[in-house]
Amino acid sequence: MPHDALNRRLRYHRKRTGKRIAPTERDTTIFALLRRYRYLRSTFIHAFVGGCEKRLIERLGDLFHEGYLNRPPQQWQAFNARYAPAVYELDALGEAFLRERGEEEPAYAVDLVAKGRMGANRQFAHALMICDTLSSIELGVRQTRGVRFISWQEILARAPESTRAAPNPFAIPVSISYTFPHTGTTRTSTTTLIPDGLFGLAYAQPDSGRTLYRFFALEAERTNRVHCSNLEQTSWLRKVLAYREITAQRIYHSHLGLPNLMVLVVTPTDARIETMTKLIMDITEDRGSTQFLLRSIPVLGFKAPPPTPELFVSPWRRAGHPAFEIARA
Repeated sequence: MPHDALNRRLRYHRKRTGKRIAPTERDTTIFALLRRYRYLRSTFIHAFVGGCEKRLIERLGDLFHEGYLNRPPQQWQAFNARYAPAVYELDALGEAFLRERGEEEPAYAVDLVAKGRMGANRQFAHALMICDTLSSIELGVRQTRGVRFISWQEILARAPESTRAAPNPFAIPVSISYTFPHTGTTRTSTTTLIPDGLFGLAYAQPDSGRTLYRFFALEAERTNRVHCSNLEQTSWLRKVLAYREITAQRIYHSHLGLPNLMVLVVTPTDARIETMTKLIMDITEDRGSTQFLLRSIPVLGFKAPPPTPELFVSPWRRAGHPAFEIARA
């Protein structure tokens, strides 16, 4: 078998070598990252842990072949898979190692991990877009003094007990109503909204000695329809109505214990942002909204998106209001 063909086979399929693995502190950091983010590309893992990238890739390969990490098979379906950085997720031995170290997740968090970590249990490209976005923002936070990233695990640990005991703690109950302009028909719906991601930022205020907190839901809008003729099917219309009601009724506080909630929206194209922004303007009768922050980001294509910490420091668009920088308190 040609050497390059063997390398491709080993990249696609696990082959145990019997090599004894003694996880290091850096390995442990990687395992913990993959508890927080279901999927991370090797380039993102390197951005978090540093060191020699070539040696890291070799180590990730060892951890994969010996069962500590997995390379999800969906990634090999992409036409550029051979040239793209490998995507990793935590596997059984990595999870067992964290538990043996006493780093065991509470039962409710373990259940979320089994279901795919927040909203990341959906179609692979969608899940990867979520993880790319959130991890890029966390990397940006790590490069900024005076700001701390608050993970979904920390938010959940402080949520009301009734929420933690729910089948999906991040399923937010909400009732919405909308009068469709073309028909004049008013529809109502009682549903649950599950954010694609959830995180917070803590901004130190040196002058006052206090800390300012902001919390964010993330919505990765790849292919969902923007408009819809009903409130039952998934659409941007239904999400806007739901988040506006969650804010109006302060459901983010009663359900999650949060003091506030803004919504970050990432989508592949600026043209789609224009359509989504127009819908917000229509719903608000041209008043706009400061709640929704929108950005276009690269998704799966010929070249895999690199870590983009600039998502944290660059402006996000708003409907009817000036752009907003989440890096500023």
